[in-house]
Formats: sequence, C-alpha cells, structure tokens
Amino acid sequence: MNPADTMTLTTPALLFPAISLLLLAYTNRFLTLATIIRQLHPGEGKVLSDLARQQLASLRMRVSLIRHMQSCAVLSFLLCALSMFALFVGSLGPGKALFGFSLLSLAVSLVMSFVEVLQSTRALNIVLDDMARQPGTH
Repeated sequence: MNPADTMTLTTPALLFPAISLLLLAYTNRFLTLATIIRQLHPGEGKVLSDLARQQLASLRMRVSLIRHMQSCAVLSFLLCALSMFALFVGSLGPGKALFGFSLLSLAVSLVMSFVEVLQSTRALNIVLDDMARQPGTH
C-alpha cells in the first residue's frame, strides 16, 4: 500500500493546537476592536468627531471580517474533529475529504485575517494623517 493512501488520527490532530491558537488570537482582535469602538462612541447627545466618522466603514468591515474569520476557524476545528472520527471508525475516504475541507476552511480564515490586518493598517493611517495635520506637528 502506498503511504500516501494512508492517513492516521495523528494527522488531523496536528491542527488542533494551531486552530485553538488562531481562535484565541481572533478573540483578542475582536475584544480590542470592541474596546476601540466603545471608546470612539461619543455618548448620548454628543457629536461624533470627524476622525471617528472616517473610521466607521473600516470598523464595520473589520467586525464582519473577524466574525467570518472566527466562523471559518470554528468550522475548520469541527471538520478536523469529524475527520478524526471518520478515521477512527475506519472510513479513510471521508476522513481525508473532511481533513481537506478543514484545511481549506483554515486557509480561508487566514486569508480573511490578512485582509483584516490590511484594513486595520488603513485605519491607523487615518489617525496618523489626522495627527500630522494637527498644529505643532512636524
């Protein structure tokens, strides 16, 4: 039998720690973003600053991206667990397919994470541009 035709429980098990760490990182991103959004909120009856208004679309997009990143990572985790179960009961074909979909879901999550980092950088540049326009800045 060709070694490429076999797959053991340990193969999908290797993804568990990586996915867990990604979920933790995504949760930290979400919590940081939630804090930023709450700090930008001017409060009842107060006017939102122009700087905050410029960032609203970016913040909405980032919240959506993080939600989708987390969803794909959780789906990857679930598919990985189902892959292990299929391999455990001796279903090599479904186990390999589930593991493949798990990897695909993880890759989609990572691409969205990259897009969120780019969006975050754009938001920081808005603040930096505003700071540069302030009197007394060089």
